[in-house]
Amino acid sequence: MTQPRGQGNNSPAVSAALSGAVDLAAVKARAEAAARQTTTPNTGGQGSAPANASVIDVTEVTFQAEVVERSLQQLVVVDLWADWCGPCKQLSPVLERLAAESGGAWVLAKVDVDANPRISQLFGVQSIPTVVAIAAGQPVDAFSGALPEPQIKQWLTQLLDALRDKLPGIKAAQQGAAAEEPQDPRFVEAEEAFERGDYAAAEAAYTRILDSEPGNEQAKAALVQVRFAARAEGTDPSSIAKADADPNDIDAQLAAADAEVAQGAVENAFARLIGAVRRTAGDERNRVREHLVGLFELFDPADDRVAKARRDLASALF
Repeated sequence: MTQPRGQGNNSPAVSAALSGAVDLAAVKARAEAAARQTTTPNTGGQGSAPANASVIDVTEVTFQAEVVERSLQQLVVVDLWADWCGPCKQLSPVLERLAAESGGAWVLAKVDVDANPRISQLFGVQSIPTVVAIAAGQPVDAFSGALPEPQIKQWLTQLLDALRDKLPGIKAAQQGAAAEEPQDPRFVEAEEAFERGDYAAAEAAYTRILDSEPGNEQAKAALVQVRFAARAEGTDPSSIAKADADPNDIDAQLAAADAEVAQGAVENAFARLIGAVRRTAGDERNRVREHLVGLFELFDPADDRVAKARRDLASALF
């Protein structure tokens, strides 16, 4: 199978998944052995989830049925998380919402690595969150870290496009969604441009929508995401080291903050720019503040990290 490549951070776990080293067939034997050891009826939600469920909780016992076998019909995205993991709490709600919006084209399988260590061992997970895409019983792509939503959408779109003719559930779900709800051609144009990486065309398309509908919140939010994706794509990979070496280099601090947000290190990015606000004055301070506020717009205003950073910014300014 051709393996569509995502844009996440390739950790050792990701490399193992993509190399084909993960043997999901071995899970079946483990699951069956665990099931034989169970002497009481299963009443804790461990049975198979409804076929149309967009988000399912998976254990070592149910992994074979809910992930491996389900992936023969539709894309299964495995979210390896833990309750103590801060980035997981940012990423999981995004994945859950996108899964619900997919109309059944793919399903999100959530795995608590603390409760199910053998699954994380199977994938060679060394850090969480780690997200692995499973199709036709095998891992096809993966990423680690809490990526920004636009990158996650692009990753999913590439996977679904590559797998549409291989997994019947994808085509059926997308055809059903297309029949149910006519799409706004203006947003289709913008989204297609974004998906092919033409950020300038996507920005122009969303700008045209806002020129005619200044109050269109969907277009406003999308435009913020597109502009960040374009800026982050051009960020020098060495920008973080450069910024750490020279705290007074404002350009380096701004570029490093973008890189950290793109890598999922959101709190590091916020702290970096708040520190720069404290060290600067006048136009430089205002420039840093505006960049930080722009990063806030990438996230839900209720996000705890944004709320804390706003308080820290106010303290730094006043």
